[in-house]
Parts: sequence; C-alpha cells; structure tokens
Amino acid sequence: MKKVTYLLLAALITGCSSEPKYVINGDIQDSDSVVFLLQKREAGKFVTLDSAFSVKGKFRMKGAIEFPQMVFLVAPDKQRRVTFYLENSLISVSGKLDSLSFALISGSVTQDEYQSFIDSNKPLSENYSDLYVQYQAARQAKDAETIARLEKEAEEIQKEMTRLEKDFVKNNPSSYVTPSILNSLSYEMDGAEIEAALLALDTNVAKIPVARDLMARARLMKTVAIGQKAPDFTLNDVDGKPVSLYSKVGTKLLLVDFWAGWCNPCRQENPNVVKVYKEFSRKGFDVFGVSLDRTKEEWLEAIRADKLTWTHVSDLQYWNSSAAKLYAVNAIPASFLLDETGTIIARNLRGDDLYNKVKEILGN
Repeated sequence: MKKVTYLLLAALITGCSSEPKYVINGDIQDSDSVVFLLQKREAGKFVTLDSAFSVKGKFRMKGAIEFPQMVFLVAPDKQRRVTFYLENSLISVSGKLDSLSFALISGSVTQDEYQSFIDSNKPLSENYSDLYVQYQAARQAKDAETIARLEKEAEEIQKEMTRLEKDFVKNNPSSYVTPSILNSLSYEMDGAEIEAALLALDTNVAKIPVARDLMARARLMKTVAIGQKAPDFTLNDVDGKPVSLYSKVGTKLLLVDFWAGWCNPCRQENPNVVKVYKEFSRKGFDVFGVSLDRTKEEWLEAIRADKLTWTHVSDLQYWNSSAAKLYAVNAIPASFLLDETGTIIARNLRGDDLYNKVKEILGN
C-alpha cells in the first residue's frame, strides 16, 4: 500500500512539473484578425518561432528558449514590428498596431535591463540626432567653422556613449544583454580587452552564441594586434594576377587598407590616404589596398574616381573576403600600418592621425 501511495504521489508531482517556458499575451489595439509572427535573427536570416491570429486584438504565443534573446514581434501584412528580449516567463505586449514599435513590454527581466540601458542613453542619443541635423545644414551652407565645432561636439557625445556602454558591461556580468553591447563596443577595442571582458561574464552568459563568437574573434584579433607580425595572404590584383602581401613588405611603411567602393566612410577617407601617399611615397610609404567589393566594375570605378594609384587586390567576396576574415575585419575602413619587417605598428589611423604618424616616422 505504501508503495502504491508513493507511486501515485510521484506521478502527481511529475504531472504537475513542467520545463521552463514562455507565454506571450498580446493586446494590440486595432489588430483584429491580424497575423503576428514571432521571429529571431539567426545567421543573417529571420527564423519564425511561432505565429498567432489576433481576435479583437488579443493573441497568445507559447514556447521555450534556451536563453534570453532579442526577438521580433511582427505584423507582416501591416509592416509593423517591435523588438524585445524574450525569456522563459509570462510576458505581456500591449499597444497600438500603428505604433507597434512603441508597445509596452512587461514580464521580461532581461528586457527591463535593456530598456534601462536605452533610457540612460536617451539624452545623449537625442543630442546626437540634433547635432546631425545641424551638421547636415552646415555642410549645405559650407560653413567650415560650424562643421568643425559640431564634429568636436559629436565626438564628445560618442565618447560619453561609449563610457556608458563600458560601464554597463562592467557592472552587469550576469545580464544576457551584456554580450550584445560588448559586441557593438568591440569595434573600438583590441582583442585582449574583449577577451578580458568576456572572461568576466557569468558562466551561463558566456555560453551564448554571440559571446562565443566574440571570444573567437577576440582571439583572432590578438594575432593581428600591434606588435604582431602581419599574416601573409595572396589575392588577385585588378589584372587578375595573384599578389601576396609580403611581396610589398620591405618598404619603410606599408598601409594595409581594407575598404570598398560601396562604403561611404571609406570613400570619405580615401582623399586623406591619397594625401599621405603623395607626400611620403618617395620616402618609403606605400599602400596595399584590399577591397571588399562585390563586383569588379564597382571596384575599378572607385579606384579610378578616387585616384588610388597604389596596388589593389580583392577576391570580390564582400564580407566573406578571406583577407578580411584573416585580419578579423568586420567594419571598414580598417587599416594596419606595417614597418619594413611586416610588424604591425599601428591600426585604424585616419585623417590627421595617419598623416602625423607617417610624418613622425619618415620625417619631413
């Protein structure tokens, strides 16, 4: 009898237990008979996790996820969506269909952490947006003095925003928001800094894909850090002939310049590189251009238009460029300044910084 009672109790306990799951209760005004999709971004594509048909604006979605992550609640036929952090909890989404992106999300601790971070940045973001409008007007008016002042103010705002991001990463090692913020910060950090930040994360947070991918990138970045020998690679030039990086190494200074014809910041920086090349090429400065273009026509047209008279190579694979992957480049323009032995002595120098560094080494 005791055995039977024990088995019944065990069955009851098992029947009442459940795995962690999420429940999303939607209440979206003016959305009667609307199909909603719950999607996530994976490998550059949108993957649908669930769908629901609203009845008088209300709908429910259920499921389970391994860890909190950013998702998109989409009304595809109405071209409306809202993003938020989904986790295994009871979550409510309320708002209006025509302003779905401003819907109120409650029930997700991770979303609350993310929203708190966004709110802390809001004054700076609004200030930066205002400066951008003023900057565009100053450019139209060709007001050099105002442009210079606004650029300086914008730079200070960017520094403050970066400080807030770094503070969040440092102070929230257990937040699933932290790896994404660290990922955006990584463009301004070296491999050792990124690795140290990742090692400070809680174990479970460090296991999620964005953190694992970032760790792999950080360790690759350390191989192309200042003081390291630049890895060699070979790509075809504009005539289709293979040219290796180390066939150009040996000049006093070699700038390995990752760029593309479709990249506006790259095109804006090109005149600065041309200026340095014209002034110092006879004193031992050279450039090795590595393009992330998609077509040869686009690549060659940009070379002609910007008067880039140095050696250019590309495999025309866009972000899948083998050289870009080797150098952990995921934003352009990106550059590596090499000495005559092929050792990296500086990275990502632009404008006056590049000019001053070259002038410092090669002299007047």
